[in-house]
Amino acid sequence: MGKKVLGISFGRKMSNCDIMVKHALMACEQAGCETAFLRADDLNITNCNGCIACTIGLMTGRGRGYCVRHDDFDILDECVMQSDAVILACPTYETSVTGRFKTICDRIGPSHDITFRKAAWDEGMAAGKPIDALPDARAFKKRTAALISVGGAMTENWIALTLPMMYEFTFPWGIDVIDAVEYYGAMAHESVLGYPEMMERMTQVGRHIVASLNAETEEERLRWRGDEEGVCPVCHTRLLQVSHDKKTVDCVVCGSHGTLSIADGKIRVDYTQEELDRSRLRWGGKLEHSTEIKTQAQPAGSIKNLKELKQPYADFVRPPFPREEDAHGNLK
Repeated sequence: MGKKVLGISFGRKMSNCDIMVKHALMACEQAGCETAFLRADDLNITNCNGCIACTIGLMTGRGRGYCVRHDDFDILDECVMQSDAVILACPTYETSVTGRFKTICDRIGPSHDITFRKAAWDEGMAAGKPIDALPDARAFKKRTAALISVGGAMTENWIALTLPMMYEFTFPWGIDVIDAVEYYGAMAHESVLGYPEMMERMTQVGRHIVASLNAETEEERLRWRGDEEGVCPVCHTRLLQVSHDKKTVDCVVCGSHGTLSIADGKIRVDYTQEELDRSRLRWGGKLEHSTEIKTQAQPAGSIKNLKELKQPYADFVRPPFPREEDAHGNLK
C-alpha cells in the first residue's frame, strides 16, 4: 500500500480549487500514492464556541483532545490522521481565507497541538492508561503539505493574506509545508484549465509531495520546493511585522524573530538559531506556547465574586436598531 495523500478544497464545486487539488492528487496517484479528496463546503462543521473542554481534558488527563461536538469535523480529522501528506487549496475572500477555512482551523485548535497531545500521551502511558483512553498516536506521524491560494484579483496584494493564513491549518498538527503556490489573476481565465502553465505547476505540486514522502533523510523530506525562498527560512513567506523597537521584525506566520537591515539596496532579515527554534512551526516554539498556557492560565473560580461583577453586563441588553425607511430591501 502506497503513502496516503489527502486533498482538501475550500472552493466552489468544480471551480479552480477543486480542479487544482485533484490535478495534484492525480500526479500523486501516478506515483503509486493512495488519495482521498474532501470539499470543505460539503462538510457540516459548526463553529468552535471556545469552551476549551478539549484542551482542559488533555491537560488534566481526563480526555483525548477531541471536541465535545461530533459533526463532520470527525470525517476531516480521521482523514488527516490516516494521511501522510495534505494538499490544500483555498480561494481568497476579502483578501484572506474563507470563513469555512477559519472555522475548521478553530476546531483544530490547541487540542490538536502535538505538544499538548504528546505530553498527555507520555503522562497517560506512565500512568498505565489503556491506549484508547489516550490521544490518537497517529497524531505523531510526520506529515508534509502543499498550500495553494487562489484569487481573482490581478494585483497580488489583494490576496496577500490568504497563503500566510493557510499555515493555521498545518501548525497545530506539526505538518511540514514543503511547497506553496499563490495563484492570483485568476479572473483572466474562465477556468484554471485555460492556464496550462498553472496546471503544470499543479503537476509539480503532486510530484513535490511524492518526493518528500519518498525522501531517505529528514533534510530531504523537509526541503523547501516552492518557487521562492521568501524572507523567513522556516515558513518561506514574505509577511513581516515590524517590532515596537523599529529595528527588529517578526514573521507573522511562524513567529520567527529577526533583525532587519538593508544590504545592497535589498531588505535583509538575520535570524539567530535560538529564535528560529522558537518558531511556532517547530517543537521548541510550540512547547513554549503550550507550557505558558499550562502554567499561566488562571483556573475558573479564581475571582470569587465574578458572577456579581458580570451582572451589570448581563443586564445591559439593547435591541438592534430598527429598520430605516431607506433600507431598500436590505431587510426582509
